[in-house]
Amino acid sequence: MIYTAVGTSGLMVSRIGFGCMSLPANEGEAFPVLHHAIANGVNYLDTADIYNDGVNEEIIGKAIKGKREKLVIASKAGNVRNTTGGLDWDPSKKHILQSIEGSLRRLQTDYIDLYQLHGGTINDNIDETIEAFELLKEQGKIRYYGISSIRPNVIREYVMRSSIISVMTQYSLLDRRPEEDTLEFLLKNNIGVLVRGSVAQGLLINKKAKDYLGISADNVAKTAKAVSDVSGQTRTATQTAIQYVLQNNAVSSAVVGMRTKAQVDEALQTIQSPALTDEEMALLRNAVPPLVYKEHR
Repeated sequence: MIYTAVGTSGLMVSRIGFGCMSLPANEGEAFPVLHHAIANGVNYLDTADIYNDGVNEEIIGKAIKGKREKLVIASKAGNVRNTTGGLDWDPSKKHILQSIEGSLRRLQTDYIDLYQLHGGTINDNIDETIEAFELLKEQGKIRYYGISSIRPNVIREYVMRSSIISVMTQYSLLDRRPEEDTLEFLLKNNIGVLVRGSVAQGLLINKKAKDYLGISADNVAKTAKAVSDVSGQTRTATQTAIQYVLQNNAVSSAVVGMRTKAQVDEALQTIQSPALTDEEMALLRNAVPPLVYKEHR
């Protein structure tokens, strides 16, 4: 495994991170997958308080006993499950300070390495949110904080006004919006990028083509074919899709959802797979026109 620093922080994370949202809710199924990933070098585990309404954090907390000091544990706050089963947004200081206590308890740890705001809008009281995260740092309950966002206007505000070390953002061959300016902006400001969605809900690898983020099913299929053509005998489609995002200099880690040991092995083998050549990168990028941000600019 290869490890890289997240921004200017002291956190060294595996280039392939574990997106724990996709873990089975059954401990008997989840533990072997987590343990297999950790044994093979994955040290970054990413969860959130709303994943399976806290069960995800509980599973991780039990699975990492005796391994905690070797791992970088990330969680998130800001969403609240409402009575209809949907989510309400609450980035208030009060909510964040309450949420951390539940996450620490479920994860069975005294601190979280990276605590992230699970979204964010330009209309939030951003200074109040930052104040909450800074207080948690002072209290030793978190080591660092970041945001999970796809919104350039929100990302810019946090970079300018806070001491975030990272931004988790959606980025794939089907969603190249971060290439407009977000990735370059974050690299320039020494903010680490944690990528989610690198296989675009499976549409780049094995799922039947459908409309995606305004991209027609036909164009989704064209992109998936380009991934398949580039992969050939040297990589799987999954490895090609992950390799594409990892080859951007701004990206610290591709956070991949994995439910089985086989999926773990395939994702980790991306590190040993051949780097994409300039010709292959061009073929992938030219498959369809890239998306651009229509909102949140």
